[in-house]
Amino acid sequence: MDKPLRGADAIARRAAGLWVAFPDVRLHPTGPRLTDGTHASAPAKLLGTHREPLEGLAATNRSVVVHVVFFAELREERLYRVRAFFDVYGAAVQMGVLPRPGTLSGRALLLLRGFGLRPG
Repeated sequence: MDKPLRGADAIARRAAGLWVAFPDVRLHPTGPRLTDGTHASAPAKLLGTHREPLEGLAATNRSVVVHVVFFAELREERLYRVRAFFDVYGAAVQMGVLPRPGTLSGRALLLLRGFGLRPG
């Protein structure tokens, strides 16, 4: 995604596309919500199965667990600005787009990225 979504309509459109690709998606909290009165955060995980194409990626039919942390700015006791930080690397590994760490292909990817081979 190139830029942040703005407004409820944009968020609804994005969610609708994700629900098509992951029709069984569900959100589960993974810890307590934290707040200081001006900001709040909430850790969670998304669970679902990739059943339909998503932004050029063919359906993998793999189950994924994506960890996410929501961070919100509060104004007048309402959500003003919300950001979500997703573990997209972990999701890509689970969907088979990227190799698992420690495998031969994972090491080859590190070599291509300029990190060299590590012993072990």
